[in-house]
Amino acid sequence: MGQHEILTRTPLFEGSSLDEITGMLGCLNARERHYSRDERIHRIGDVIGTVGLVLEGSVRIESVDVHGNVSVLGVRGPGSMFGEAYAAVPNEPLLVDVIAAEDCTVLFLNLAKVLTTCPRSCANHARTSRNMTAIIARQSLALSRRIIHVTPKSIREKVLAYLSDEAERTGSHEFDIPFDRQQLADYLGVDRSALSAELSRMARAGILETQRSHFILH
Repeated sequence: MGQHEILTRTPLFEGSSLDEITGMLGCLNARERHYSRDERIHRIGDVIGTVGLVLEGSVRIESVDVHGNVSVLGVRGPGSMFGEAYAAVPNEPLLVDVIAAEDCTVLFLNLAKVLTTCPRSCANHARTSRNMTAIIARQSLALSRRIIHVTPKSIREKVLAYLSDEAERTGSHEFDIPFDRQQLADYLGVDRSALSAELSRMARAGILETQRSHFILH
């Protein structure tokens, strides 16, 4: 599948054909950028007016406290977006860094153009605007889920909160997560060594099986 063909399978352009999407890209001031692994895409404090749509590779959303401790808030892969909530609020500085988790290609779209119906009042643009509103709402729900995942006191409770949610989301007790061990530790706000030790204890207790990012939750 070509880079632009993936747009037909994204939530933003759901319901539009490739030809219809291609016709809208100019109206949305679309621009494509390539990034190398670990290259910074957005920096804490930046003010943005565009949303990023990942065409290839993946990006990582991180926050860093005053002591330099990193917390991974999420990973966005092909077809996923980032920056939509910040771009929707004028002059709102980013509270996170956005970094290329691997070599990636990102399509940037002017959010104001997405949310504002074009002069031609085309049905495709109006549909995309509705899709964007739904995406922003789902992102708010994702942040709420993370609060639920990190609220428990113990590492085991945090792990079970997160993995149970993933099992429900995928509809299966066997699934892959979008984090490696360090990223999972950062996401849950725990020490990596302590997380690995707890996962080993949970495996010995028959609670789960895991190999790298693959989990079976019993």
